[in-house]
Amino acid sequence: MKSLWLNEKNENNKLILFMNGWAMNETAVSNLQFKDYDVLMVNDYSSIEPDFFSNLLNDEALKKYSQKYLVCWSMGVYAANLYCDFLSKFDKKIAINGTTKIIDDEFGIPKRIYKVTVKFLNEDSCDKFIKNMFDNGKINPNIKITKSLDELKNELISIQNFKIEKELAFDKAIISLEDRIIPSKNQIAFWENKTEIQTINSTHCPFECFKSWDELL
Repeated sequence: MKSLWLNEKNENNKLILFMNGWAMNETAVSNLQFKDYDVLMVNDYSSIEPDFFSNLLNDEALKKYSQKYLVCWSMGVYAANLYCDFLSKFDKKIAINGTTKIIDDEFGIPKRIYKVTVKFLNEDSCDKFIKNMFDNGKINPNIKITKSLDELKNELISIQNFKIEKELAFDKAIISLEDRIIPSKNQIAFWENKTEIQTINSTHCPFECFKSWDELL
């Protein structure tokens, strides 16, 4: 995994840890204003290190933050399960267009679709995936994918092989009703009776519906 401070760590006392989606980088959330938050992005799930977060945000690094929030999008919701013990300490945890069973016929991406995506990933199928993230295939020109096809495929395979032992409890799930990547009905079925659900009229990449990070909390 990789990490990047999105606002160059401006020494605020509130932290948002953002776990991004598959293939995505900071351009996916470039429209969001920071206000009085330090925002640390984590992405690239092609390799998983058990001590990633404890090395990145040790007790000393976290002490300065009076409030700590976890915001996960898409595959980031699933990847967060691998770090339950560390991330459960955050004050509030938000899941956006994802579940903790993300490769699942009832609660996530149907298994057959995921396997076909991995097996036949090429430029055309990748372009189709990206278009399906947005309204009527209108790709946000500010969002850039810089990974090669091999890197994208390796990340999908890595995610498929995650060994999930515990599921992280989230405080709110934001679900786009027009999600064409992870069906909204599957998301609603998963989160019902588990946590607060906020539905929005958007597609899989919903960040243009918000102006700042605090609106997600």
